[in-house]
Amino acid sequence: QVQLVESGGGLVQAGGSLRLSCLASGLTFSNYAMGWFRQAPGKEREFVAAISRSGGSIWYADSVKGRFTISRDNAKNTVYLQMNSLKAEDTAVYHCAANLSPVGIFDIKKYDYWGQGTQVTVSS
Repeated sequence: QVQLVESGGGLVQAGGSLRLSCLASGLTFSNYAMGWFRQAPGKEREFVAAISRSGGSIWYADSVKGRFTISRDNAKNTVYLQMNSLKAEDTAVYHCAANLSPVGIFDIKKYDYWGQGTQVTVSS
């Protein structure tokens, strides 16, 4: 049974930082590209960042480029999202997801497994 479990969310003031973690189990982690998506109230789920299986390729949404950093540790089956200079508009539930396909890194429909999400709230 595949599980993705996010942690590290919380309430932070604008300009602050948080580090999200996503622990994967039940799959061969190094076979999957990993992504972070977020969903704010009343909005569609949107791409935030993704990292290839080896970590050699990384992609970011324009809205987080320069502020967020995605990384992974295949020995620990974990993907991270370091979020700095947080803004009120970053408030959302953040989900990690696993993608076995070599394509479609930005496409929600291409991801095979999803975590339940962790709430990030940024107060202005």
